[in-house]
Amino acid sequence: MISFNPKNFIQDAVMKALVIKTPKVKKTLTRAMTALTVSSLFLTTTVSAQQVSNLDELLSRLQSGQIAQTKQNQNREREFTLKVNEQGRLLNEAKATRDQAINTSTRLEKQFQDNEVGLGNKTEALTRRMGELKELFGVLQQVAGDTKSKFQTSVVSAQIAGRGEFLDELAQSMGSSSKLASIEEIERLWFELQREMTQSGKVHSFTRDVVMANGEKQLTQVTRVGGFNLIANGKYLEYIDETGSVAELIRQPSSRYVASAAALSSSSHEVVPFALDPTGGSILGLLVQAPDTQERVEQGGPVGYVILAIGLIGLLIAIERFFTLFLIGGKVNRQLKSDKANSDNPLGRVMLVKEQNPNADTETLELRLSESILREVPKLSSRLTLIKIISVVAPLIGLLGTVTGMINTFQAITLFGTGDPKLMAGGISQALVTTVLGLVVAIPMVFIFTLLHTRSRSIINLLQQQSAGIIAERAEATECSERGA
Repeated sequence: MISFNPKNFIQDAVMKALVIKTPKVKKTLTRAMTALTVSSLFLTTTVSAQQVSNLDELLSRLQSGQIAQTKQNQNREREFTLKVNEQGRLLNEAKATRDQAINTSTRLEKQFQDNEVGLGNKTEALTRRMGELKELFGVLQQVAGDTKSKFQTSVVSAQIAGRGEFLDELAQSMGSSSKLASIEEIERLWFELQREMTQSGKVHSFTRDVVMANGEKQLTQVTRVGGFNLIANGKYLEYIDETGSVAELIRQPSSRYVASAAALSSSSHEVVPFALDPTGGSILGLLVQAPDTQERVEQGGPVGYVILAIGLIGLLIAIERFFTLFLIGGKVNRQLKSDKANSDNPLGRVMLVKEQNPNADTETLELRLSESILREVPKLSSRLTLIKIISVVAPLIGLLGTVTGMINTFQAITLFGTGDPKLMAGGISQALVTTVLGLVVAIPMVFIFTLLHTRSRSIINLLQQQSAGIIAERAEATECSERGA
């Protein structure tokens, strides 16, 4: 069976016709294409007819299909007509809305221009009528702003709250030219200024919540000293305007200032000395930052601890030597008042030499007494040389720590530059701490050594004096015996 596709045949013929330019050939091809089109329709009908059993059935199917197609087309036409009408209606509504918006815009623009002219005229009239009052309101705005800034740092606000809100509202209202200040607002501003001046000259106690140093909030009795300081339980407090709270200073100033605060807290309306900060907290902040003695010592580092250890050793030796020489001196003084020699003291042991050598000549006795005194000298001057060495070595160790600290400081300057003077000043301060510690140890050690050395030399001199007296007494007795013989 031969397969024939009219559509492909027609396309091939068209392509060939485009290539062949002869009119006669083109005419022939056109006729052939028409014939092929009719043939294809005939073939299609023939194929469709092959699917039915007879011609009546084919006719019936063609009629029913035509009727269905006609109904479908009618529905489509009716739907298209409805959509055309709807689109027309929407177009008319859009045009109406546009025209209304244009009219509204024109009206509002004209109204805006009229309002601008009217506002300008009314502003000019208001300025003309206010006259000098406008300058007054400007002054009120400035005073209200300055007063609010003052109240933010004033400790009086810790007792009297809510003053800043009124001043803020007054300053804002005076900044606008549409609102005038009332007599009540002007009097309220004057009253707040007068109350601040009055309260700054009073010492008043009140109860409120205080944030302690450990973070807990306690209801505490607070004493306000004018507009300068707040204290509670013998400690200084600070007022924080951002949160409206009162907090205890985490770090308190030195003990003498805290003692004055404790005296004021425990006083009952009597006059007591108090460390007042007239700057409202600036000086107190500097005093709080100042390091105490322990922190100064810690700044010395390992060298500082070595100096303190040496000083402690010297102090212990000095205490031991002081009590030893004190006891020996007391025994020597008691021995001077007694004729009986006692071996519990240096002078008694020297006097025993005389009793142990009753028949020795003067020269022999003198040598034995010198020997006895020489035995007593090391006991009396023991460890005094070590105290002297400590007094000399301590400042040298301090100087070593200073030099080491200065080297570290200059290395830091080399790395970070001199942009921050506090860095250099802090490093030099820490470096000089070791020198201070060395001098603190050396100076007392010099005085202690001098005192103990003088005490031991006085006892040794007393032994030499008594020894010389014993020799003189023996020589005189020998001379008298020789004369009697």
